[in-house]
Amino acid sequence: MSVQRCAWVNLDNPRYVTYHDEEWGVPCHDETRLFEMLNLEGAQAGLSWETVLNKRETYRAAFDQWNPEKIARYTDAKVAKLLADPGIVRNRLKVAATITNAQSYLRLRDEVGGLDPFLWAYVDGKPIRNKWKNLSDAPATTALSDQVSKDLLKRGFKFVGSTIVYAYLQGIGVIDDHVVGCHCHGKKHK
Repeated sequence: MSVQRCAWVNLDNPRYVTYHDEEWGVPCHDETRLFEMLNLEGAQAGLSWETVLNKRETYRAAFDQWNPEKIARYTDAKVAKLLADPGIVRNRLKVAATITNAQSYLRLRDEVGGLDPFLWAYVDGKPIRNKWKNLSDAPATTALSDQVSKDLLKRGFKFVGSTIVYAYLQGIGVIDDHVVGCHCHGKKHK
């Protein structure tokens, strides 16, 4: 008997299968990963998530393991180096957004402790577990993603529109949208 997964998973890509099974929809409280995923979701705008996921390790190396203190101080020379790196999405606006996001993140961390307390406060620390029968039942945005997007934009973050934020909230487990029938649906996480 084969394992059932959400229909969006490319079963021919082991990286994608692992992401679906072990990360997507799993509550995350790690600041580095929360910052990484926010920026990767923004980098994905206009592309497929699989494209960005396949570049994830290169992104980590190129962006100093997602160290916001370093990224916030990137120079024009570093930006030029990033824009020449074929291992990432070489889009000037997206690279600039990552630097802006690092600066905004540092302010957020000083004010409220980071993305973990900021994001999880919207759901009182408990993930939203939906019960969609089909992928097409899941919305692209919700009132929650609208509000989080608006609040991130007010704080200076870039590439955080409501659709991107909804995907981000799914990726970090604030929202668990594994469809009914997927082996991960309803799975309790540590």
